[in-house]
Amino acid sequence: MAELPEIGKISPEIFDELIYPRLGKKSKDVLVGPQHGVDIGVVDLGNGKVMATTTDPVFIVPEYGWEKAAWFAIHILVSDVVTSGLKPTYLSIDLNLPLSIKKEELTIIWNVISKECEKMGISIISGHTAKYEGCNYPMVGGATVMAIGDKDKYVTPKDARPGDKIIITKGAAIEATGIFATAFENKIKSIFGEEFAKKASEIFYKMSVVEDALTAASVGVRENGVTSMHDATECGIWGGLYEVAEASNIGMRIKKEAIIVLPEVRAICEKFDMDPYSSISEGTLIITAKPDKAEKIIEELNKKGIEASIVGDCVEKKGVRVIEKGVEKNLEHPRIDPFWIAFARELGRL
Repeated sequence: MAELPEIGKISPEIFDELIYPRLGKKSKDVLVGPQHGVDIGVVDLGNGKVMATTTDPVFIVPEYGWEKAAWFAIHILVSDVVTSGLKPTYLSIDLNLPLSIKKEELTIIWNVISKECEKMGISIISGHTAKYEGCNYPMVGGATVMAIGDKDKYVTPKDARPGDKIIITKGAAIEATGIFATAFENKIKSIFGEEFAKKASEIFYKMSVVEDALTAASVGVRENGVTSMHDATECGIWGGLYEVAEASNIGMRIKKEAIIVLPEVRAICEKFDMDPYSSISEGTLIITAKPDKAEKIIEELNKKGIEASIVGDCVEKKGVRVIEKGVEKNLEHPRIDPFWIAFARELGRL
């Protein structure tokens, strides 16, 4: 029997053993249910419409400052659902707040969440807000985001096919770097200098794939463009690629040198002992697309100021193979994201 991990998401083995066999009542309207590497569920609403949903923790980190913390929290929540290619529509949110929170702090948090939802076209439709003993940052609740659209316009990480090109936006360890540059700004300044710290701190607002996903999908989906999208959260790019390959039952060949690694990312990851390719990277979108549409997708992303590169191909033979300096090796799932240990260590919790 597999054991629960000490930190981070449960393993695929635990999911298969405990979660997957027990999913309540079966329904023909569930087009996509819980499975490895697929963050969205999809329900048939009838009349040619579907609803995609995702659920995640509300992740508030006071060390970022309340405005940044709230911006990050809402964009984490929305970034999963937009990988369906559908525009986000509704939000249901539960806030289980620590006893220490002040009204002024909650006011800032809620104002930012509401304003960002308004910008993205999201209506908040239900929720729960309370303070409880035993609740603490950063996990202060949970939320579900819903996106409603046409039945023939959504994609999932199950839909990549051999022959598709693989595109990665922004590069490796965007979230890990953005968080470190914000939460430990003074330390970053003392190590790397003022100018470096300023550039690193700008990475914080890259930690969203909302614009990435909707821009890519605007080119076309399925046979007309994007075949799948997945944000590189837990275990970063390596974890994300592995999950898409597993979900779609395909293989991948990846050119490691083609993956963008910003200078600030490389320096911070090296200093704090984080592998950039397996570190959490909200803001990095993995896209598979038809070969004749890949360059057009990159062109449209670039118009929005979003860097992206073609890093490899989807292939028939299962497994992810990484080519580095001419040597091809099999990729194993990282399992444990190095960010969590490094972050806890810097907060003095280890």
